[in-house]
Amino acid sequence: MNNRKLPGGAMSKRPLHFIFLLDASGSMNADGKIEALNTAIRVAIPAMREAAAKNPGVQLLVRAITFATGARWHLAEATAIDSLRWTDVVAGGETHMGKALEMAADALKEEHMGARALPPVLILVSDGRPNDDFNSGLAKLMAEPWGQAAVREAVPIGSDAGLKYLQRFIGDDERKPVPATRPEALVERIRVVSTAA
Repeated sequence: MNNRKLPGGAMSKRPLHFIFLLDASGSMNADGKIEALNTAIRVAIPAMREAAAKNPGVQLLVRAITFATGARWHLAEATAIDSLRWTDVVAGGETHMGKALEMAADALKEEHMGARALPPVLILVSDGRPNDDFNSGLAKLMAEPWGQAAVREAVPIGSDAGLKYLQRFIGDDERKPVPATRPEALVERIRVVSTAA
């Protein structure tokens, strides 16, 4: 067996970086969408912990980017799923999705990932269309080897979500973004994609 051992003798875990990209634009304040988003993440966390427990050779590390007018790290440090405590996202502003993709690209540079990392998981959640340079952001993400290798999922909220942009983010015509039209559907959809991915 070629399992790498740490100095203390325990087998080292391979990092799996998981990044949420979450729409925090002003339209998310309508129809209880931002509340549903925060609930969805809180529901997903225990399910993700359970999935991680079934894969003891993997260390699941979670980060989160929110995008509105600009984008920022909502959870900046790559946090082990067992230690994760969620702080609610607050909505307001435009939909700078392209900027969020640029931030994700920077996070996936080789020096941040490590040689033993597993392909990262990116989950993009949005209720609208980007009003910044989406094409440039996606190009920057796909220019990174780890961006290309990533498992990319998208969860559209409601009927106004920009499905063509989310489909381009996924990058696989066989996998379609499935809209969550009700708060309950959003909670379930995020739970499913978070654990399945």
